[in-house]
Amino acid sequence: MAKKSGRARKTSPVWSNRKIQIYAGVVIAGLLLFGLAIPLTAMQFENHNSFCASCHTEGEQTFYDRSIASAPVDLASIHDIKAQARCIDCHTGPGILGRYAGLMAGETDLISFFSGHYPQPAALEEPYPDASCLKCHSAITQKQDFNNHFHVFLPQWQALDKNAATCVSCHISHDKSGDVKIAFLNEKTTVAVCQQCHSAVGSQ
Repeated sequence: MAKKSGRARKTSPVWSNRKIQIYAGVVIAGLLLFGLAIPLTAMQFENHNSFCASCHTEGEQTFYDRSIASAPVDLASIHDIKAQARCIDCHTGPGILGRYAGLMAGETDLISFFSGHYPQPAALEEPYPDASCLKCHSAITQKQDFNNHFHVFLPQWQALDKNAATCVSCHISHDKSGDVKIAFLNEKTTVAVCQQCHSAVGSQ
C-alpha cells in the first residue's frame, strides 16, 4: 500500500493580492481616463460659440448670429468681431480656478447636449462677476483722471454698499439698446447708475 504524502497541496486563492492590485490599478486608470476625457472633451466643445448656441437657442443662438454679422450691434458682438473673444472667454472667471469652474459647467453642458435636455430660455444662474471683465480690462480701475473717476471709485462703492453697481450695470453685453458712439452704453441706464453712486457718496 502506497504512502500518502504528508504535504497537502496549496490551492491559489481566486483573488491573490497581486491580482487585486492589478484590477484596482486598471479600475483607477479607467476612472482617471474617463475623468479627464469628459473635461477635455467639454473644453474643446465650449471653445466654439456655435456649441453654446446649439442648445440654448433662445438666447445664445441670437447672440451667436449677432457675433457673425458684418457689423456689431451690441457689446458682446463687438468683443467677438474686434477682439475674437469667445463666449467662454467672458463666461469664466480669472486664472486656472476660474477656467476650471467654467470647465465644470462645460461638463454638464456637454452631458445636456448629448442627452438633448437643456433649459430654455438660457439664463445666468449667478450674477455676472466683475472679475470676468477685469481679466482683460484690469487697467481700467487704475487709470485715474476726470473722465475715468467712475471706474476708479466703483470698488470703493462696492465696499460700502452690497447693492452697489457692477461692470454689467452699465456695460450690458447682449443689450441692443446701447449707443455705438459711446461704446454701446445705454445713456438712460448709465445715468441712473451714476445717480445711485452719487447718492451713496452723499449719504456717507
